[in-house]
Amino acid sequence: MPFEPALITELAILGLATGYLAGLLGIGGGMLIGPFVTLIMSSRGVPSELAVKMAIATSMATIMFTSVSSVRAHHQRGAVRWPIVKGLAPGIVLGGAIASVGVFSVLKGTTLALLFAAFVGFSATQMFLNKKPQPSSHMPGAQGQIAAGTVIGFLSGLVGAGGGFVSVPFMVAHNVPMLNAVATSAALGFPIALANTVGYVFSGSQVAGLPQWSLGYVWLPALAVIASCSVLTAPLGAKMAHRLPVDQLKKVFSLVLYCLAAYMAYKGLHG
Repeated sequence: MPFEPALITELAILGLATGYLAGLLGIGGGMLIGPFVTLIMSSRGVPSELAVKMAIATSMATIMFTSVSSVRAHHQRGAVRWPIVKGLAPGIVLGGAIASVGVFSVLKGTTLALLFAAFVGFSATQMFLNKKPQPSSHMPGAQGQIAAGTVIGFLSGLVGAGGGFVSVPFMVAHNVPMLNAVATSAALGFPIALANTVGYVFSGSQVAGLPQWSLGYVWLPALAVIASCSVLTAPLGAKMAHRLPVDQLKKVFSLVLYCLAAYMAYKGLHG
């Protein structure tokens, strides 16, 4: 696949947009990167089955860079709940390893696209309905957080997202304020991305027909361009997150996810 100027421009615009959304919504950017990289690769002759898998893996890899930039901005404003990060991280690493090394490699790309759409659509609905948590609902103890982290890491590994589509609704349902949930989700993006990216590289190392400059399922040129651009705009998104009303932030979060779920459902059904 030729790495022409038009492709660099498309990836750069995608990186700038996803970095901003990562800071604003705490979704790590993967929810936007996955569908658009699938579109970019498919339009340049990569088979849909392989394009979906490589887009998921590449989007996850970019989160390692975006999350660091985003969480720095949130941390400076005191919004990150670090005890929650510490409680969820071990399970996240475990769940990510199981998904990226094992399940991801055996599932078809179309199946992964449909799973992506289902999980994202569910999360969007939870946010759009703005269900109020029970006043007595609080974050679970150590074992409960490890279990929740395992689920978050596993689902993130299947769909190539930073976990915000699960972790933000989970934390909000346990009476963590929306802004703190977004900031904490950004911090969780790094362990999620690291564990899953290592798995994608390992599980894709023996796959035939990968495009040039691929490291397992990760497409390095896209990773380089998107990551270098996204770190520029992630702090701007984080800054805006501290200015928007909570209800408006939830609506933005859900509408973005609905659009991306619809596209990936189409890919899964017609791939």
